[in-house]
Formats: sequence, structure tokens, C-alpha cells
Amino acid sequence: MNPPIPTLRRVDLRGQALGKAGYQKTLPRAEMDIDAALLAIAPILEDVKNGDAATLIALGERFDGIAPTQIRVPREVLKDALANLDPEIRSALEEAIRRVRRGHADQARSSITTSVVDGGVVEQRWIPVDRVGLYVPGGRAVYPSSVVMNVVPAQIANVPSIAVASPPQKEFGGYPHPTILAACELLGVDEVYAVGGAQAIAMFAYGVEGLCEKADMVTGPGNIYVAAAKRALRGVIGIDSEAGPTEIAVLADESAIASEVASDLISQAEHDTIAAAVLVSPSQNFLDAVEREVIKRVAETKHSERISIALSGIQSALVLVDSIDQGLDVVNAYAAEHLELIFEGAAERSREIRNAGAVFVGRFSPVSLGDYSAGSNHVLPTGGCACHSSGLSVQSFLKGVTFIEYNESAFVGIAANVITLANAEDLPAHGEAISARLDSLNGK
Repeated sequence: MNPPIPTLRRVDLRGQALGKAGYQKTLPRAEMDIDAALLAIAPILEDVKNGDAATLIALGERFDGIAPTQIRVPREVLKDALANLDPEIRSALEEAIRRVRRGHADQARSSITTSVVDGGVVEQRWIPVDRVGLYVPGGRAVYPSSVVMNVVPAQIANVPSIAVASPPQKEFGGYPHPTILAACELLGVDEVYAVGGAQAIAMFAYGVEGLCEKADMVTGPGNIYVAAAKRALRGVIGIDSEAGPTEIAVLADESAIASEVASDLISQAEHDTIAAAVLVSPSQNFLDAVEREVIKRVAETKHSERISIALSGIQSALVLVDSIDQGLDVVNAYAAEHLELIFEGAAERSREIRNAGAVFVGRFSPVSLGDYSAGSNHVLPTGGCACHSSGLSVQSFLKGVTFIEYNESAFVGIAANVITLANAEDLPAHGEAISARLDSLNGK
């Protein structure tokens, strides 16, 4: 059987200044029926909320095709996974961990103390959340890199309690994939659960008596049901984002090499049939060359059918623009999860990028580098959320808590002002909390 041939959509934006909303309409994402997913997971969330370990075992059998013998992975299994890990993979993981630690170390926040007035101090302290649940997907691919990207910033933030959940696998006796377990052991995380999908998010949100303590926050990518669970449980638990299908946008001119750009587009389309791959260029010849390379390379790669469907979908496109200037407007409007800039002067003009999860500048900074070993984080906002949200970082696991301390003199100096504002807002009891102290000071 011949491999499928992708048909990339062509979009000609020359001569059009559409503005942010117009460009977004021209470059839509794949449709995801999140409302249907919310309805589908509602009974699962309720079952986990009111259930126990047996509930999670039954859900594993239902959705993953195997009933785990133990929901929490025994420490011996984690140790065995690391002991049996291919030395080359271990070495690559260790180097990735080293670089991600180094890339995130400077993200730690220091407390800031501000003297507002003599005797009146406001201090902001950055305090880690008490406990996080980190979700690592398992489906079409194995993601030990997601273990690294979630765990390392949480550890640098000094989160005292870290747990990982990943779906049970039929091939491995109901435990998560051994490479995921090995990555957990390598990072010193020994609380690992064989739970996937919406039920994993619910387990962290509600806790399961005698098995898993409730977490304060959950992070990590997943499928539409994981995203729906995060949306449904936001507020019960803190989340990083509702990560959707992966996406790449590339802004390139004829100085780029077509075969390399084609490979980058294919690399992200490999994730999912609804993954997005968008190439923006002022050169028709370059778009044609990349399309030829895409067709050639898709036929030769392993997951050709999945990739072809993704590249042929409405969410992927070859976009012709008048200039790099217009191209920058387009990619800023699109707000890609991953944005590559491969054109003359890209480093300088990268300062004009406002909206992207992560920006990869130049020929030798492909997205795949960031997926594993650049030192950056690959848990990034998708679906245009890069317009307002950031990728996972040390900051994600820290809360800014303000401490206020005024002495008597500073308090007396501002008391009348507070009473005036309280009365202006018709909240006299607020003012009375001030005047009560003034009365005490005056011996009343």
C-alpha cells in the first residue's frame, strides 16, 4: 500500500492587512469538541471523587485495556526500570536533565521587601505550592521528556511533595512505560501512579483515601479528555493550562533550507492527526520547494498516515505574505506554541515577537531541540493561548504571598485616610477596625 500524500492548504495573504482577528480567522486551529468531552468525563470525575483505589483500577481496565494490580507503582519497579534502561537513553536523559536544570535555575524568585513609609513594610515572598500532581501522557508515544520538563522546575521551586501519574500499559503488566518510570527514578520521584486520562486529574484534585493525597496543582499535557478535566476541575485544583494539540509555525525566507523546514513541519505533525503545521514565507518558490520536500519525506517516515492527515487538515497551511514584516504580524496573531524564525536578521527581529510559547531562532535551533535538550521547557501554551499565557516554569509552582507589617507610628499616620475611604465605600466596619485601635491607643 502506497503511503498517503499530504495536501497542504495554500493561503495567499499578499496585499491584505487583516489585523489580529483577521489573521486568526484565516489560520484556524483544528476543531476540538471540548463541550462533548466535558459531558463524557463528568461521570468519571464523580466516580473518582466518591470512589477508591478499586474505582481507578476499573477505569484503567475500561479505558486502557488493563486493570493495574497496583495503582501506586512499587519502588522496586521504579528501581528495576532504571537498572534495565538502555545506557544510551539514560545518558541522553541525564544530559537533558542537566540542561533543563541549568536553563531553569535562574527562574527562582527572591523575596522583595519594600518600605512604603517609615515603619510600614510590605514584603512579597515566593512560596512553593505544598503538593503537585504531574501528568505524563502515554498513548501513541512515550514521553520521558515530559517527566523531566514537569519535575525539574517543581524541584527547583522546592515543592515539598511531587507525584506523577501516567496511564497503565498492557505491555508492561499495568504499569506505565518503563522509560517513564526510569525517568522518575532518575529524578528521585518515587510517588508514581498507574492512572491516565481524566481520572488521573480527578485523583489529584480530590485525593483518594488511603492511596493518594489531594494535590494543590496539576500540570502536564494530555489528550482532549485531560484538557477537559483540567477545565472542569480548575478551582478545585490549580492547573498550568488546558494543553491542546501541538503546533508549529515557521517564518522563513529563501535563505532557509527547504528540506530542513519540511522536516520541522513533519516533526510536529507526527504527534497527532490534529497537530498544526504552518509555514509563513514571502517567497512562493520557497513554499513550493518545502511542499515538494514534505511530500517526499512523509512517504519515507514511520508515521506517514498520521502526519499526512495532520498536514492536510484545516489547521495546517503554507502561507504566502508580502514580506517578513507582514509575516511577523501573521505569526504574532497566530501565537503558536512553537515558533521558528529562519530568515536573514532573525535574531534581531525576534525582539518583535510578542506571542509565542517558545521561539526558536535560526537554522540550528529546531523545535525538536527544545522538546528534549535545549534547556527550555516544552510544556507550552497551545491554541493561541500564548497571547496571554506562559509555558511551564519554576514560577508556575510558586505563589507570591504578601506580608504587611506596620508599626504604631506608621499606622497612626495613615489611619484617617483608611477611615475616609472605608466610609466612601459604605463599609463603615472597615473603618471601625481602624478606629478601634486608635481608641485603644488613646485609652478609650
